[in-house]
Amino acid sequence: MPDRLYFRQLLSGRDFAVSDPLAGQMVNFVYLIGDRSTGEAVVVDPAYGVAELVELAGADGMRLVGALATHHHPDHVGGSMMGYGIQGIGDLLAVNPVPVHVNANEAEWVRRVTGVSASDLVSHDSGDMVHVGGVEIQLLHTPGHTPGSQCFLVGDLLVSGDTLFLDGCGRTDLPGADPDAMYDSLQRLASLPDEVAVFPGHRYSPASVASLAAIKELNYVYKPTTREQWLAMFAGQ
Repeated sequence: MPDRLYFRQLLSGRDFAVSDPLAGQMVNFVYLIGDRSTGEAVVVDPAYGVAELVELAGADGMRLVGALATHHHPDHVGGSMMGYGIQGIGDLLAVNPVPVHVNANEAEWVRRVTGVSASDLVSHDSGDMVHVGGVEIQLLHTPGHTPGSQCFLVGDLLVSGDTLFLDGCGRTDLPGADPDAMYDSLQRLASLPDEVAVFPGHRYSPASVASLAAIKELNYVYKPTTREQWLAMFAGQ
């Protein structure tokens, strides 16, 4: 499977949407995951230069057959943010109609933010699998930043969205956020094997990827040893 796995990490403002100042400011990561043998791929959190993302996949000989959303915020799926219109899954569907995989708790949020039809979205429960050729992507429900935040586990690679960064975690003071749920989600991710490589939703640290073992050792969100300690530090975040 490692020979078949196609995996690319793309940074907004650097690898695509270079001329978009918001894309450069937000430093979002977009991911392409697929099966080299079949030439099929999915895109995770397509935003900003959507046509460029389709072209980048095509230049690698890959055809997009789906999209996955970690959560509903406009910098990940498109929509309006701070008065700025961001391209997203609606633009993707206009040029390349594909199913968009979301957590069931996030579907209505995604629909409202992006304006896509409910029929464009495929709702999932935690533990569901999305197959791209022979590549399996496991969907892990990790609420806290938003009610339906989800991470994607592909072998020993984890796309963690805004649930877990290499340094820090997603904000828990926004509408729909839940500090208590975030604690549980972080503990769930911490239970994965230490060798799992974590690929976050933003580049908020010098590195773009780190092992889960290193994150548990160095990331301050794992310093509290009890739920009470964690909430005392982060409930007002």
